[in-house]
Order: sequence, then structure tokens, then C-alpha cells
Amino acid sequence: MIKITFPDGSVREFPRGTSSMQIAESISSRLAQDVLASSVNGQTWDLTRPIEEDSTVSLLKWDDEEGKHAFWHSSAHLMAEAIQELYPHAKFGIGPAIENGFYYDIDFGDTPVKDSDFPAIEKKMKELIAKKEEIVRKSITKTDALKMFGDRNEGYKVELINDLADGTITTYTQGSFTDLCRGPHLPNTSYIKAVKILSAAGAYWRGDEKRKQLTRLYGITFPKQKMLDDYLTLLEEAKKRDHRKIGKELELFGFSQNVGQGLPLWLPRGTQLRLRLEDFLKKIQKQFDYDQAMTPHIGAKQLYVTSGHYAKYGKDSFQPIHTPEENEEFLLKPMNCPHHCEIYKITPRSYKDLPLRLAEFGTVYRYEQSGELHGLTRVRGFTQDDAHIFCTPDQLKDEFLKVVDIIFIIFKALDFENFEAQISLRDPENKEKYIGSEENWQKAEAAIIEACEQKGLPAKVELGEAAFYGPKLDFMVKDALGRRWQLGTIQVDYNLPERFGLEYTGADNQKHCPVMIHRAPFGSMERFIAVLIEHTAGKFPLWLTPDQVVIMPISEKFNDYAHRVASFLKRRDIRTQVDDRNEKIGRKIRDNELKRIPYLLIVGEKEAESEEVSIRKQGEGDKGSMKITTFADQITEEVEKMMNAWNK
Repeated sequence: MIKITFPDGSVREFPRGTSSMQIAESISSRLAQDVLASSVNGQTWDLTRPIEEDSTVSLLKWDDEEGKHAFWHSSAHLMAEAIQELYPHAKFGIGPAIENGFYYDIDFGDTPVKDSDFPAIEKKMKELIAKKEEIVRKSITKTDALKMFGDRNEGYKVELINDLADGTITTYTQGSFTDLCRGPHLPNTSYIKAVKILSAAGAYWRGDEKRKQLTRLYGITFPKQKMLDDYLTLLEEAKKRDHRKIGKELELFGFSQNVGQGLPLWLPRGTQLRLRLEDFLKKIQKQFDYDQAMTPHIGAKQLYVTSGHYAKYGKDSFQPIHTPEENEEFLLKPMNCPHHCEIYKITPRSYKDLPLRLAEFGTVYRYEQSGELHGLTRVRGFTQDDAHIFCTPDQLKDEFLKVVDIIFIIFKALDFENFEAQISLRDPENKEKYIGSEENWQKAEAAIIEACEQKGLPAKVELGEAAFYGPKLDFMVKDALGRRWQLGTIQVDYNLPERFGLEYTGADNQKHCPVMIHRAPFGSMERFIAVLIEHTAGKFPLWLTPDQVVIMPISEKFNDYAHRVASFLKRRDIRTQVDDRNEKIGRKIRDNELKRIPYLLIVGEKEAESEEVSIRKQGEGDKGSMKITTFADQITEEVEKMMNAWNK
């Protein structure tokens, strides 16, 4: 017999070799129907895999991330099986589960898949589902694996197998399809009730632009048809909110091939929006005693050798800039922190000077493959709302908590009410990926965990997601459609100060090394604005929107009055435009509603005579008439209230 410990701490005995499915059945038949996979001693397992020793077991359902992962991983295999039957000459790369659904990278040879082929693939997947094919796991030697996939002329799989250690290789088989895979998977295909092939894209094999481009086929599946229907409705809404579409409609930003891929051009309206966000954060930072800094867009190569960034990212970044001076090399700035370390070093520091809080809206440049670029969310040049806090170890926790407060202020001001925190730590199995001593890492990780506990901030722990120089606290925001975005981040770093030889004189008159906190509440201005656009569907808060008011005269006779009102409002710092087109007022209202301008003011004979405006509010309709001065006071008060809500 073996002892199985459940999440609630209870312990039951089962015969050796009992599977997680059998454990679920022993609890209730309903649970057995709902469970998709299991966690055995912290590892996700197939339900059918025998348990041979005392273990801690939790049963994973659809609501569990690992349960969805097993479901979608199995669905990727199902799609590949369907493709194998429809396209016998297809060669398979990798097919992982992703946050929403799955994909498979496939070499279709001379018969590329088109959107019109998707229904046939879906039909075949449903036929295979109906067969209720068992999904069988098997351990295999490296020699046998190489022979199996070599005989099938699966060159991509052979390449993957060559990178694997003997004794760690497993395959999964369903019907006539066998795939190289670690799992886990569903017991059989019948769990999958609804399927949809979503899109196809190009993807270089193993992310290498010098290798062959495969077809990356995306799909999604669900255990109920209604869930798929709801998801497709969500996708349609997401298309309407696409920041690229809205950004073009509202004339916020654009791209030019002449300037270069992944390098956004901020148009005047978008620049207004962005600067207003920056000013808002600067105002908050002033209250928290930050100093603004400015650093160059390039730095000597040695700067990034010292920081460790060159060794980590050098081969995948932009190539060095060579000057006429022999052996003189510069890099486009990939991050701001080394520059801020050098600012710290310029002046001798005492413990009385700390904490030193240096903030910069610093533009950085990182190479991304052209196929990975996506609007503002994935670019080659972006501006971080960066700050670096240099402090003593005793000050660390308090400074960390103050940064959390700043992030909370920003999220509240922008109506991001639904967010979760994630503590990103080292991968304990692969510590060579990181720089710095074991002691420094332990101190940094403990500081983040303790700060979250003190704040009462529930945080999910993710292993292997730390920056290479230190652990971090990431804030995952859910937008209006329930999609998760990683935005604000705080990182604790004992390593860079050591690498740059930073020091301060302590109260003991001895030299000490400061601790460094990296923080970016927005993350990057580009990505944050993209998420904000999609979250609000372009209907920005009144204090932030590029145009707060549009004045619409009912005929040309009242254009002069409209412009006089506009001049008055502009003097009150209210962002105003006039729509004096020779169009009917109904058309003007519709057009300006589409521009998402919060206040629409209509002026005609009555309004001109009484020095008034007739008011319509976006989404709320007619609000009656009022004096121009009263309206100006009202909108100014509304903006002030919104912008200063945090400072109470």
C-alpha cells in the first residue's frame, strides 16, 4: 500500500500502482468525470499513470491552469493526427499548449494550408474524437526513438531527440499517430467536445531566421460547445478593440517601413496621451521623492559587459556600432540600469544620502524577429517608465512597499481593478542561467516574499521567471475582456551594484554595497498604452483623452460662436476642437461619437444668444444646456477629482 496526501492534508492508503483516475473514482463518480490531469509531488501527470510510492496528489480540473494545459496539449496532438491523415507528407515540429489553446509547427512541403482548409481539418478532428482513442504514454530509449522517427523521415523530431538525455524520452500514441512528448495528456480524445482552427502563421524552425519557415497552425478546444461559442464571441469583441485598429482610427500612432519595422511613430494625438501619462507618473514620483535623470541612447560596449547584459543577450541584440576610432564600440541602449549605476558612482555616497531614487522615461532598443513584432505590444524601440532605487539593506522592504503603493495608484486611476501579483523566482534546477551569489539570491527572494506578506498581497510563485540578475514581482492585469497582461514590475537586485563596484559609507564609517530596486509601474509606455486602448476600447478617462470636447455648430452661421467657445475652453486648459464641416448635425454627432470624444457640445441661435452650450455626453446622450463658464468649471472639477483621487 502507498499513502496519498491530499491538498487539505488528509491521507488515504491505496494499492501500489493506483492511478490518479482511480483515486478520483474512489472519491466520487462526478469528480472522475471532471478531472483532466493530476499533480503528483508537484509534477503534472496523466490520470492513467500509476503511482508507485507515497505521494502528495491534487486532482486538476478545467479551472486549474495545469488541467487546461493537459487538455490543450492533447488537442494539439489531435490536430496533428488529423493533419497526418489529410496530409500524409506533412512533417511535424513542436505542438505546445499556450495560454489560450495550442499550436503546432508543421512543414506542409509544397501544399501549404489555407484558411479554406480549416473546416476539413476540424471535421477530421471530430471524427477522431468520436472514436474515443486512448492516449498511451510509453518510455523509449534514445536509440529506439531515433530509429522510429528516422524511419518516418521526421527530421525535426530527430533533431529534438538528439538534444535529449537517454532515459528521459517518452512518446504518446493515439490511433495511428505517435508523437515525441513529455506530456501530460488526457486519457482519451472523447474529453474534447468542441474544436476550432483559428489561424495560420509563419514560424522559423526553433526561432532561427536562417532555418526553414514552417506553418504555425493555431487552434482551441473546449469540453463544451457553449464555451467555444462564448470564446469566439470574445474574439470578435477583441478584434473591435484591437489597439492597432483603434490607434489608426484615433490617429494615435503609426509605423513606416522607411523608418524601420517595430519602431513606432507617435502622432500628435498619441503623443498628447503618452505625455499625459508620463506627467501623471512624474507627479506621483515627486510625492515619493524621486529625482529625474536623463541618459544617452547608446553606451560603450564595456558598460553592458560589466552589467552582464552583453554575455546574456549580445548575440541576439542589435549589433555594435563602430566609430572611426579603432576598437571603439557602442551599443544601442537595451536597458537603463547600467547608466543609472554610473550616475550613482559619479558622487561619493553616504548612508545619509540613501535611498537615492533615480527615474527616467528612457527609450531602449532590443532586436525582435520581424515575425514576432505586433503593434505596440512587441516592438524594437520602446520607452520604459524606469526607476532605480539605491538603498541600504535595512531600507529595502520599506522602499519595495512604497513602489507597490505607486503601482496601486496607477491601476486605480486607470480603472484596472482586476489584477494579480506574481513572484518570479529562479529555476532551482538551472541556476547557471543567473548571475550573482547564492547568498544574494536568497536575500533578494526573501525580501520580495516578506514584503508581499507584510502588504497582505496574495501572490502566485513562478519558478524560472526571474530576471537573470534578480527575482521580481510582476503585476498581471486583466482587461475588460478578461485577458491577462503583464504590466508593472519590481525587481530586487544585489548583483548589479556589486558588478559596478557601487558603495556608500555606513554609520560605522565602513564601505558597504547598496541594494538596487528596479521598477516600472507601466512596464513600457508602448505596451501599457496598447493594453489601455484595448481595455477601454479607446474611450479613455476624461483626464487622459487627447480630445475632451468637440463643439458642433448646427450651421455655418454659428461657426464664429463655436470658435469663441473653443478659445475660452482652451484658455481653461480644456482640450477642445471644433467640427465646422458643412454637414447636418446628426452626421456630426455620429462621427464624433465614433471618435470617442467624451463631451459633444452643440451650439445654435439659442446658445449663442444666451452664452450657453447644449451638452451631450459620450454614451449617455443629452445632458441639457448650461453657461460656458459653468461647463468649464464642471469639467475642470471632474478632471481634478479624477487626477487627485489617489492623494487623499
